[in-house]
Parts: sequence; C-alpha cells; structure tokens
Amino acid sequence: MNFEFSAEQIQLKDIARKFLEKEDSVKRARAVLEGETSYDEELWKLIGEMGFTATAIPEKYDGLGLGYLELCVIAEELGRSLAPTPFSSSVYLATEFLLKLGSEEMKQNYLPKLASGSLIGTFAHTEGNTSPTEENISCEVKDNLINGIKIVVPDGDVADFTIVTAKEGNDVGLYLVDLNSDGVEIVNQQTLDPSRSHASLIFKGAKTITLGSANEGWDNLQNILDRAAVLFAFEQLGGAEASMDMAKEYAMGRFAFGRSIASFQAIKHKLADMYIAVELARSNCYYGAWALSTDAPELATAAATSRVSASQAFNECSKENIQTHGGMGFTWEFDCHLYYRRCRQLAANIGSQSIWKDKLISSLERANQL
Repeated sequence: MNFEFSAEQIQLKDIARKFLEKEDSVKRARAVLEGETSYDEELWKLIGEMGFTATAIPEKYDGLGLGYLELCVIAEELGRSLAPTPFSSSVYLATEFLLKLGSEEMKQNYLPKLASGSLIGTFAHTEGNTSPTEENISCEVKDNLINGIKIVVPDGDVADFTIVTAKEGNDVGLYLVDLNSDGVEIVNQQTLDPSRSHASLIFKGAKTITLGSANEGWDNLQNILDRAAVLFAFEQLGGAEASMDMAKEYAMGRFAFGRSIASFQAIKHKLADMYIAVELARSNCYYGAWALSTDAPELATAAATSRVSASQAFNECSKENIQTHGGMGFTWEFDCHLYYRRCRQLAANIGSQSIWKDKLISSLERANQL
C-alpha cells in the first residue's frame, strides 16, 4: 500500500517551497518580528494570488476545488518557511467553520473573499487561564447580541471577522461576529512570537450570526478543531524539518579541532534524535491527512496523534537546533530563535499539548468501547 502523496501533490509542494524561498519568507518573518506590522501584507497578497488560500474551497465559491491533501502539503511548506501571515487562522479555522456550518447565504458572501485572501477570518475561544470547557465558557449571546471577552485570539487585530464560542442559555453555540462592527473592542497582546499577532476581543452587545444548531455547538466545535489539528500538525512538521536541516547544515560546515563537528558523537546523536522525531511525526501526520481527506471515523484519534507527535517533534528540533549552533545559536542574528518562537506559539494554538494528549486518550477509550 502506498501512503505517499501523488505526483501532482508533490509537484504542488515543490511549487509552494520554491515560491516561499524566492520570497524569502524567513527574512520576512524576522522583519515583522522586529517591525511594527502584525503580518506581511505583501506576502499575504502573493499567497492569495497563488491560490493557496483557495485550495480546499469548492469552485462554486471561487475556490480551486482541490482537497485537504493538497492543503496539507501547502501547510507543511508554510511551516518550513515561517510565513508571517494569518493563513492558519483564516484557512484552517474560519474557512472550515463556514464550509461545514455556514448557511448557503453565508458561504456565498464570505467564501469567495476568503478564497482570494481579501477577507481574513479567525477563531476566538480562550477566555481565561484555564482551558475552555463546555461548562466554563462565559461569553453570552442574547437576542443575537454577544457580551464577554476572548483572549489570545490569533490574528485578532487584523481579522475582518471571527467565529466565537458563547453560551445562549445552557448551550454553547458558534457565532460569527464582524470585527469592524459596533460593540467590538480590540486590544493587541504581546506573545513570544510577534510575527504571528494575537489580540483580546471585548464584545459589548456586538451583533452575531449563528452557525449551525446551538444545541450541537460543542460537538461541531470539536469536529472542526480535529480537522484544524491535522493542518496545524503539518505546519509544525515543516518547521521541525527546517530546524533539523538548519542544524545539520551548520554542523557539517562548522569545524573544530580540525574536523567537522558533525563527526562528533554528541552532535551525531542530537541529529539522529531529531530525525527520528521528524519521521515519527511525519507518519502520524500522514495518518491524520488520510483521516481528514476521507472524513474517516478515526479522525479524532488521528488528529490528536498527529498534533501531539508534531508538537513534540517541533519542540525537539527547534530546541536542539539552538544547542547544535552553540553560543551563536542563542544570538539575535541567527534564525534559530525564530523557529523556537514559532514552535512555542503553534503548540498553544487550538489547545496545548496536554489537552490533545487527553483527547487522544479519550478517543482511544471510546474506540475500545465500540
């Protein structure tokens, strides 16, 4: 059985890699980190023109009508290049919510603009220091108006709209809020990786549009998060492999005591451990890609497995990349810290690693009970 991507998908991956290398995406990430902008608007526009934002959107909504496997290979290259854009927020999350839960009118209004990149969406879920659960959601919707606060919303300061979790009565529902409307206050938040901006959203009677059925909101949310987790995992996989390649290249070119440090046993062991972590994550990500593209019953298990494995691989590789570079790896001038920053940021998006470990255990327990 062949688990590899098709020739066309590999070609798409090659096109994405060459495009992002040509645009020097890593350099752009550093520029955003050191500057005052929230993301690279020029790169975002070019990504839209390349059609990457339209990958999984059906042709009837001006999308490319491809599949999730194609979106997975693009996500991996975006992770490798540290692209400082709101791609994950707008494509993995906002677009998915609308595709799966939006009315036909909402799809007609939003998806063509999301496909072109002219509209940016995000997802607002976190409220406090504890992980959001069905019981502790405090944002409330009454008469189609929302009140409450969401924190650390990725790309919340640049998005045009957000999907929000909120309670209406005793049920947690999903709602769309126009961030340019009255009753919305946006406060920028500082994070470890400023090349991917975050913000707090304060809702004071802002108008909402309901997505899906209110009494199925929490179940719908878990399904969308599982789907997004696979795509985030591929982005983490790309970053992990790039960190490993950077460490390998430096080790082979750095000489000490008359020979390359890559020949030293301690460095060999570091690189070998990084390679094992990357390949383990890759196999789990492929499992997740299969489950996502086929909408398999195993999606919850596959999503949690790929998410946990990719988070661990990116952490291992970005950390050991710094160590392999030695004292220079800790300096601002080297790019090692850019990958470590992105590693920690991605590990916190859509839930921490501990949350996804719990989800993995729960999904395996459910599977054993069937």
